[in-house]
Amino acid sequence: MNLLIRGGHVVDPASGLDATADVYVTDNRIGAVGEAPAGFVADRTIDATGRVVCPGLIDLQAKLREPGETHKGTIASETAAAAAGGVTALCCPPDTKPVLDSSAVVELIRDRAEAAGMCRVLPIGALTKDLAGEHLAEMLSLKRAGCIAVGNARAIANTLVLRRAMEYAATLDLTVFLNSEDPWLAASGCMHEGQISTRLGLGGIPACAEAIGVARDLILIEQTGVRAHFSRLSTAKAVEMVAKAKARGLPVSCDVTAHQLFLTELDVDLFNSLCHVRPPLRTQRDRDGLRAALADGVITSICSDHQPHDRDAKLAPFAATEPGMSGLETLLPLALRLAEEGVMPRAEAIARLTTGPASVLNVEGGTLQPGARADICIFDANARWEVNPSTLVSRGKNTPLSGWEMKGRVTCTLLDGRVVFQRGPDA
Repeated sequence: MNLLIRGGHVVDPASGLDATADVYVTDNRIGAVGEAPAGFVADRTIDATGRVVCPGLIDLQAKLREPGETHKGTIASETAAAAAGGVTALCCPPDTKPVLDSSAVVELIRDRAEAAGMCRVLPIGALTKDLAGEHLAEMLSLKRAGCIAVGNARAIANTLVLRRAMEYAATLDLTVFLNSEDPWLAASGCMHEGQISTRLGLGGIPACAEAIGVARDLILIEQTGVRAHFSRLSTAKAVEMVAKAKARGLPVSCDVTAHQLFLTELDVDLFNSLCHVRPPLRTQRDRDGLRAALADGVITSICSDHQPHDRDAKLAPFAATEPGMSGLETLLPLALRLAEEGVMPRAEAIARLTTGPASVLNVEGGTLQPGARADICIFDANARWEVNPSTLVSRGKNTPLSGWEMKGRVTCTLLDGRVVFQRGPDA
């Protein structure tokens, strides 16, 4: 099908385009932007007047809960939520049940994602068997099965095992996703260690736990030469260390979750379990440091860290609740809010959701240049809406942003040139 997206304001950070233009799709690919290709006749036209047209978003961290916890969500339900949020590709972390440490689990996830047809799912294979941090996973078979990177979803305590895992990944040219944290300093904590955790009587996770973990991992990266990505950094100190490592030429990158750029430890007050996340919400100083690093380009990507939960998971006392929040459908509006608040230009905010993640994964996507896959997000930058958990597409209604007024809402999402989500005029 030949598709014309007419009259939208095209923002394509990869090419630097930020202007009103038509987008032409042929054979599931971008045929041209601006002038129509020779002989082009549209079979369908989408009127994007007054809308922004950008590449489909790429999310580096989103749990789909399948296999293993389908009472919280499924690949079908959560990729539908991704499409509603303008996300056309997402990374599934390895802590599924069973763990993503075999080609059979990889194939199951890929088959069910393909059957759902709503979003591209990119599996991250396990670094160690059962994520136990003791024996290396069969990374070669995982890569052959379709894993685009490897990680452990949690810190590996044994430094020798981590070194061997990095060496193995380096020989396969696989990016290692790191969740850096000193496990002994963080073991009994459930929120940031500080005055608020002390007042609430909750176990704290000190900022130095992340910094120490990053320091160890950077030394091992230098030793092994592996390409590494620090996932979901939460402290200004850790980001500062990564910035220095990048300046020295180490092959490292990092991302931050959208909620860490707005929420802080103050939001945990009154034991709000919806703010129980891991890594924990930090101080205002950390939040400002993360924002500055994002604006400077040290942090190249913003992820949702989407973790859908059933209602019961958040009803216990704070420390006993399960960490994580639902974030796929608020990822784009939170990024746009950064532009509204002057943290960075809108095009740069969109880049942190498109070209930035694509470069981390070294995969096709994140651009509207001719020949690229026609993965496209169309949104109304001026639409104001209130976050209401009951109206979220995701099965996970666990968001602390309930009642927040957002500006910017996805109206249409295309995957390979096919409309997978379209919001009605009254929605």
